[in-house]
Amino acid sequence: MKITDLKTFTVFAFRTNFVFVQLETDAGISGVGEGTLEYKEHALLGALEDIRRVLLGQDPREVERICHELYRDSYWRTGPVLQSALSAVNIALWDIKAKLCGVPVYELLGGRVRDQVRMYANGWFSGAREPEDFAAAARAAVAKGVTALKWDPFGKAYLQLSRQELSRSAAIVEAVRDAVGNGVDLLIECHGRFDIATSIQAAHAMKPFDPLFLEEPTPPDSLDALAEVRRRSPVPIAAGERIYSPAQFREFLDKGCADYAQPDVSHCGGISAIQKMAAMAEACYVALAPHNPSGPVANAATLHLAASLPGFRILEIMLTDVKWRAELTDEQVRFEDGCIRIPEGLGLGLTLREDACKRYPFQPIDLRHYKGTLTDIRPANQSCTYFIGLEDG
Repeated sequence: MKITDLKTFTVFAFRTNFVFVQLETDAGISGVGEGTLEYKEHALLGALEDIRRVLLGQDPREVERICHELYRDSYWRTGPVLQSALSAVNIALWDIKAKLCGVPVYELLGGRVRDQVRMYANGWFSGAREPEDFAAAARAAVAKGVTALKWDPFGKAYLQLSRQELSRSAAIVEAVRDAVGNGVDLLIECHGRFDIATSIQAAHAMKPFDPLFLEEPTPPDSLDALAEVRRRSPVPIAAGERIYSPAQFREFLDKGCADYAQPDVSHCGGISAIQKMAAMAEACYVALAPHNPSGPVANAATLHLAASLPGFRILEIMLTDVKWRAELTDEQVRFEDGCIRIPEGLGLGLTLREDACKRYPFQPIDLRHYKGTLTDIRPANQSCTYFIGLEDG
């Protein structure tokens, strides 16, 4: 069995561009992967083209060897571009191998420890500006059965927050807590943008609202800064979406950086890498809550990991996405009682629709975290809810 082609598809999705990979084989079995890398899509496609030359003619069943050699033979190893490319390939290789064996991917990862996983919603707050706007959006999400909500209430702030900015952020969180009550978990996102002192101030300001965690308070460049915030924070800390290798993850754990670890299957080396990271986290009693704001293939891969990893705590899901997401694959995301069901079917359990992917070509998207536009309203003809079990928005 040999790999005969590597195809790439870049699909505009309003807040980003999904980047999918499809590996073809001479046995007629194909596998899909995803390496969606916001604002670096062209660099990612270049890395995939370099990898393509090496992959052709290789046996896709040799997942560990192929991925190890691709990493080993890359002089510039750890970084988001290479690792996102390797992630997409790794996911596609697991998809092929599981299809060949006639089982879902999670069976090859050790079998299921659960058949559903609790989810928290991101992207539920589109268009909100004032505390009452966030409160209304939160009530609407909870009315659909959502039991955990994540968002960034900090506006345009970078490194520091003025007293007025911190008060406004706290007022937004207070409004949401009052709207949904104590039975819903709140997860507060910082997008890696505060210095140590401001992060600690923010953590203390959020404590009265009992958040499940404060996410990525400091920039990702310094694990020491993150560890210091975690040491002094009165609320749990989550981080790790910009950890790109098991070696970095070991340092992240050794320094005591977080209570919830958030590696991203589409950036850290794929399914194989998260398996290794999960084993390290389990030994340290650090909960796993992977970063998962991307497309349907990354979501499927993360769900198979959720099925098979005992330490997997909670899954991130975009509550709404572009309407054409449903056209890109035959993804079936089933929502029940605040949880997402683990998919059945061979491999990852979904198939890429090439023609649909080509209908929505790449469009450039600018980074928005420090411009205060994270709550932009999508055009009415673009956004919808894509869960089975939730009403369309």
